[in-house]
Amino acid sequence: MKKQSVDILVISLSAPVLVGIYHKNGLIEKFQSDRKTTDILPKIFDDILTKYEIEKLFFARGPGSFMSIKITYIFLHTLSIALNVPLFATDGFAFNNNSPIKAIGSLYFIQENGNITPRKIDTKIKKIMPFALPKHLDTKIFSKDTKPLYILPAV
Repeated sequence: MKKQSVDILVISLSAPVLVGIYHKNGLIEKFQSDRKTTDILPKIFDDILTKYEIEKLFFARGPGSFMSIKITYIFLHTLSIALNVPLFATDGFAFNNNSPIKAIGSLYFIQENGNITPRKIDTKIKKIMPFALPKHLDTKIFSKDTKPLYILPAV
């Protein structure tokens, strides 16, 4: 039996890790886990690869958790090469309504006029939106620039 061809979107900038499976740009299945990216990505993709044939890979390349960004990039880049499928990325603000993204300590990443900067914000005044998988995958917002988006130096 031929497996259904799908595109995969990974958002792993903070907990929970989100993985969406898209057919003809519509979300058909999703995975969510509060486990560490290193632990959960291989398990999720093991499940995906038994049921589906991957056509394209998409992910949020930052800003967010440095370790999770690194792990996701290496994992998906390796999978892209092994399966001979293209890899695309965009920033994480596309998946949380351009809300601030937790950085380190009391700092949050803010995107204004195309620039991303870390700032202290009052979370009682500024609402922090969680990441969410879109129901429709807009592939136009992604590019082939898949290098991790680090705003602060990696520690």
